[in-house]
Amino acid sequence: MRFPKKLSPLLVTILLLSSMSGFAQEIQFGVRPYYLIDAMKEGPLKSKLRSCTGMTPRRSLFSIAHRGAPLEFPEHTVQSNKAAALMGAGIFECDVTFTKDKQLVCRHAQNDLQGTTNILLTNLKEKCSKPFIPANSGEPAVAECRTTDIILGEFKTLRGKMDGFNKKAKDIQSYMAGTPSWRTELYSEAGGTLLTHQESIALFKQFGGKFTPELKEPVVPMPYLGFTQEQYAQALINDYKNAGISPNDVFPQSFNLNDVMYWIQNEPEFGKQAIYLDGRYEQKGFNAAEPEMLKPTMQELYAKGVRYIAPPIWVLLATNSIGEIIPSAYAKAAKDAGLNIITWSLERDGPMNKGGGWYHQSIKSAIYSDGQIYEVLDVLAQQVGVKGVFSDWPATVTYYANCLGLE
Repeated sequence: MRFPKKLSPLLVTILLLSSMSGFAQEIQFGVRPYYLIDAMKEGPLKSKLRSCTGMTPRRSLFSIAHRGAPLEFPEHTVQSNKAAALMGAGIFECDVTFTKDKQLVCRHAQNDLQGTTNILLTNLKEKCSKPFIPANSGEPAVAECRTTDIILGEFKTLRGKMDGFNKKAKDIQSYMAGTPSWRTELYSEAGGTLLTHQESIALFKQFGGKFTPELKEPVVPMPYLGFTQEQYAQALINDYKNAGISPNDVFPQSFNLNDVMYWIQNEPEFGKQAIYLDGRYEQKGFNAAEPEMLKPTMQELYAKGVRYIAPPIWVLLATNSIGEIIPSAYAKAAKDAGLNIITWSLERDGPMNKGGGWYHQSIKSAIYSDGQIYEVLDVLAQQVGVKGVFSDWPATVTYYANCLGLE
């Protein structure tokens, strides 16, 4: 499909999305990579990235869509993932949880429907585990709606919204108007189309992409109505088997090491690419400068059969005595143990002019502008040696990977 030269990149994106009853093969960077490059300080990296402005965009496995493209589209929706595909993401994520009738669906958490869908504006709000309670006397507004509160057919009637809620809200409409200022409501008015896990597989296959499903921790006690954690882990794999997907194209993830070990031991063809999402940064006393204190150690993880590890960005980075961003001791230990490293999630902090947020906490003193997103990405790619990067706006990573010749 070709468009008149005078159309803006934004309008081109809208036209492409609306035309995708199947999937348009065009890949585009859009304006964001160029905005970030312009914001960089002068130097070799900026010069290199500038030199690639005329290149033809190509899909990259280094570019992993984090819940689609949730910087501008409701996460885990058809629309969000189509946007990510247009940006050249090579690997797509479905965070997997289950409904009341034990059907697998794509949601970041089992209990996030109140902040990521329109459930509170529907009759299904009566089924929520915790009904909406407005803010009062300094107490925040609360609501909790779980996928296990509803059956699959009910889940499919919901529409996705931009992730967020207003803790100070006095009514439901205000509660739902909590989108962070750096995201946009421009594409979310009609809501996004939610996905089952099986539907996500079919969609990502249509894109020609690979798959990285994450088995989310249930908030309901397990076993759930006879559904064990092991059956849950197996059900995820079964969906790929039933769809005829090669294990080589699937990178199952979990923060629960027991899930990873289940796949390694019971589904070894899938387990060899299973990703251990390392959440041990939440443990008291965690220090990325002392990876030898972690249990199991990096070497022990490798001995157990783990080959991929994925901590958040800040765990992999530190600063040296002159304020330069460098790999952390954790990053070096993982690499020395032979583990492949993947990280998350670029561009989830919003504007970087105040040192970034949670995802850049270990290098906050070195961050002062959006242009440093590419500095961070360059250290991750060239010095840490990560194999892929999750991003809320995949075109940023795709552009870098294309320019630097990464797969």
